[in-house]
Amino acid sequence: MSVQAPQTVYPEIGDLVVATVTRVEDYGAYVKLDEYSGIEGLVHISEISTTWVRNIRDHARSGQKLVLKVLRVSSQRNQIDLSLRRVTGREKSEKMLEWKKERKAEAILRSAGDKLQRAPEQVEALKSLLLEKFGSLYEPLEEGLDQGPDELLKAGVAPDWAQALAEVSKSKIRLEKSKVRATVSATCYRPGGLDALKQSFAAAKKVRKPRGAEVRIYTVGAPKYRVEVEAGSFETAEKALNSVVEELVSSIKSAGGEARKIG
Repeated sequence: MSVQAPQTVYPEIGDLVVATVTRVEDYGAYVKLDEYSGIEGLVHISEISTTWVRNIRDHARSGQKLVLKVLRVSSQRNQIDLSLRRVTGREKSEKMLEWKKERKAEAILRSAGDKLQRAPEQVEALKSLLLEKFGSLYEPLEEGLDQGPDELLKAGVAPDWAQALAEVSKSKIRLEKSKVRATVSATCYRPGGLDALKQSFAAAKKVRKPRGAEVRIYTVGAPKYRVEVEAGSFETAEKALNSVVEELVSSIKSAGGEARKIG
C-alpha cells in the first residue's frame, strides 16, 4: 500500500509571514518561509522599499529574518511573491513577537514530551490538536497559567500532558498584565441614591471574571466613574471589562438610577 506524501500548505494572499533570506540578487531577494516548511519565495526589488533602492543589499542580507506580506501564490509553479515595503512597523513588531511566542511554545511542548518520555510523534500529535482547537500553541499555554488547565482538558488534552505543560510553562512563560479601562456616567437621584451606587460598584467588582483579573472602580469627577481591569492578556482583560461594565450599568438601572458607558 502506497503512502501519500503530505500536501504542501501555502499561505494566503495578504498574510504576514516570517522568512529567512537565503540569497540576494540584483533583482530581488529569495527567502524561505519559516512557518511553511521552508517554502521558497521571492521579494522583487520593487517590493523591497517605499523609496528608491540603490543597493538591495542595504535592505536584505543572507540569513536575515524578515516579516513579509504575501502578494501572490502559485501552488502549480510553487512560487510565492512577497513584499517588504507593504509591511508597517507595527505589523512587523507584532508578527515577530507572535512568531517568537510560537517558537517558545514549541520548545515547551518538546520539554513536556521529554518530561513524560513521549515520542516525537506524540508531541507532534499534541501540537496538531492545539492548533486545531485554539489556532495557536502559545495562547492556550498562557491562558493555562492564568486561568488553570480547564480549557486544555476540555479540548481533549490528556491530564498528564496538561500537568506537564503547566509545570514547564511556569519556568518559561512570564505573564504580563494588560490593563484596559472604560468610563461610565452614573447617577441615582432617588433617596439613598449614593448607597445604591456604592452597592452597584461592589456588585460589579464581584462579577464572574477570569482568575487573576483585578477590577478597580473610582470617580473621575461625578457623575463619571472609571472602570479598570487588569488581566494576563488584552483579550482576557477586554472580555472581563465588558462583563463588569454590563453588570454595573444593569445594577444602577435596577436601583432606579441612570448609567451608560461613555468611553
